[in-house]
Amino acid sequence: MVKLCVLCSKNRAVLKRPKTAQQICQDCFYYVFETEIHNTIIDSKLFNRGDRIAIGASGGKDSTVLAHVMKTLNDRYDYGLNLFLLSVDEGITGYRDDSLETVKRNQQQYELPLKIVSYKQLYGWTMDEIVKEVGLKNNCTYCGVFRRQALDRGSVMLGVDHIVTGHNADDIAETILMNIFRGDVARLGRCTEIVTQGESMIRRSKPFKYTYEKEIVMYAYFKKLDYFSTECIYSPNAYRGHARTFLKDLEAIRPSSIIDIIHSGEAFEIKTGIKMPTQKTCERCGYMSSNEVCKACVLLEGLNRGLPQLGIGKESKVRKQIAESDQMNQPLPTIEHFSAIKRDDAAPDMILPKDPALVHTPPPRVPTGIINDQQKQQNGKKDLTWLDVMLFYALPLNHWFDVGDAEEAWKWIGCKNVSAAS
Repeated sequence: MVKLCVLCSKNRAVLKRPKTAQQICQDCFYYVFETEIHNTIIDSKLFNRGDRIAIGASGGKDSTVLAHVMKTLNDRYDYGLNLFLLSVDEGITGYRDDSLETVKRNQQQYELPLKIVSYKQLYGWTMDEIVKEVGLKNNCTYCGVFRRQALDRGSVMLGVDHIVTGHNADDIAETILMNIFRGDVARLGRCTEIVTQGESMIRRSKPFKYTYEKEIVMYAYFKKLDYFSTECIYSPNAYRGHARTFLKDLEAIRPSSIIDIIHSGEAFEIKTGIKMPTQKTCERCGYMSSNEVCKACVLLEGLNRGLPQLGIGKESKVRKQIAESDQMNQPLPTIEHFSAIKRDDAAPDMILPKDPALVHTPPPRVPTGIINDQQKQQNGKKDLTWLDVMLFYALPLNHWFDVGDAEEAWKWIGCKNVSAAS
């Protein structure tokens, strides 16, 4: 039996929203998806007319959908924002070099200026070189610390007032769980904030704070957006992966658990009298820090001294090794001081992408158009591309459709019943 959209009661329902369990059509899905993000922006008062906004662009689904939605809402509701794309090249061969080609295509598709800053340019190291030194255990610590500062430095170069990132509800819930697992009270108290203050008065915000990852994937799929879907080659051992697995297990039992965790984090209060770290300024590079020297400078010092464990865990043993050696008086490369960064108000030059035939990514797809539900076969073959999105999250079809429709769907792809296929 064909289910009609519960919102318009006209079109066929194509998905079941995880947050509300509503079965809705494509057009209504686009409307509620974009409207909820617009309401988040307005209710949180994220922007002011005339703001210069840098969209953190990695080429992945989150940042690509964010760029598409920000441009759409800016035009539809006349926010009056000046939008830019800002990307960080970590120097990961076979991953970031390919994903940046997607960002370059997005630059052309959305007609937004693009600025790319690299680890090599800022720190003198690429992630490939760092991994050779530190291995695969703590490499994500280096990348996370360097990337955050790289975004702020790129924003100063662009002369923007605000950075928006594609962190979604799943990401925030994972971060809350990670901070609970580690007992990190300071980060737990601020990780649910939709707006945080960065360096040089540059604000950061997360318009996707209440947006489920599944809905972002479905939006990108139905809109046929051009994005890069490969995971980082150095991330399988990341600590976040354990929190993600735990969260997905919770979501399978209770889909609302993601939003529930976020609301719990928002209600978190620190007992009075608890000593919290105070924000200072790094004496070496001028970046914000809770210590005299920021984490990025400590990690960079360890790399340049050949002691990559400096800044990872307890530093006393490594510091003792440095004191006992003759390395203390050796001059080392340092990060450019924040006050010395040159601001360029001019729009960045167009960065042309490579020929898609020379890049290990799917060919570029213009982010327009809606899937034709009536076209189930192409060249005599069944179109199973819609199923890939669902199977990507290892969810049974009855999560997306009611039981009757799920049984029909499994029969259509050659399975006997829902339980056998699941």
